[in-house]
Amino acid sequence: ENELELADHAELAEFFRNSYGPTGEFNAQPFEGNRSWAGARPELRVIGHDARGVAAHIGLLRRFIKVGGVDLLVAELGLYAVRPDLEGLGISHSMRVMYPALQGLGVPFAFGTVRPALEKHLTRLLERQGLATLMSGIRVRSTCREVYAEFPVVCIEDVLVVVFPLGRSMSDWP
Repeated sequence: ENELELADHAELAEFFRNSYGPTGEFNAQPFEGNRSWAGARPELRVIGHDARGVAAHIGLLRRFIKVGGVDLLVAELGLYAVRPDLEGLGISHSMRVMYPALQGLGVPFAFGTVRPALEKHLTRLLERQGLATLMSGIRVRSTCREVYAEFPVVCIEDVLVVVFPLGRSMSDWP
């Protein structure tokens, strides 16, 4: 993250607007201007480039989450996207390059959430390879990006949860 210049953030912001915009205008709003992150800035990013610019991206941030009643340190994954013209071409498989970096962070698990529409894609990419476990039917509670007096400060979503066992086995997930 510390190696990115302003031009890199501008290019990533445009990439995210183009990638997330088709899933809903609200999803592209956090990336207005040169902002290349949605909530907190990632600690580490893997960015794939080709001759046209940013081709794919995934970011992570170490943080504590509460699973049931257990506070758990994880590497939270997010900002996952593949440029729309490259979807379906297998470029996302190259994003598995992040797995060794995850193992080096000293956290027991990596964690992320995605839209249920990505279940088949992530099953092919991660679960069949034995890299992660996908869980559906889990309600995730998180703090909203912006806090306004007229809206709740938390949102509850039904999303697909992705867990990578890193320093511990999946049987240790609370």
